[in-house]
Amino acid sequence: MYAVIKTGGKQYKVAQGDKLRVEKLTANVGDTVTFNEVLLVGGEAIKIGAPLVAGAKVEAKVVAQDREKKIIVFKFRRRKNYRRKNGHRQPFTALEITGITA
Repeated sequence: MYAVIKTGGKQYKVAQGDKLRVEKLTANVGDTVTFNEVLLVGGEAIKIGAPLVAGAKVEAKVVAQDREKKIIVFKFRRRKNYRRKNGHRQPFTALEITGITA
């Protein structure tokens, strides 16, 4: 059984036991998070929401709260002596899917 959930402005296809990284959630490590915005539940019979599947939810356990590797943002204009160097680390929440209820 799998499901498509929506969180952080993005959609993720998940199945039980999957590990994924989503935009930062306000939860502590070890907490259980429930996603009620389920767009599709698949398996033997597929349930498609319009826009959400009624009564469906996905439960996940928070494995880690961390930040991604640093990316360098470098702005440059040739012949204008304009250079700007900036770094960014995006925070994320690592989850492990524990259950899908349709």
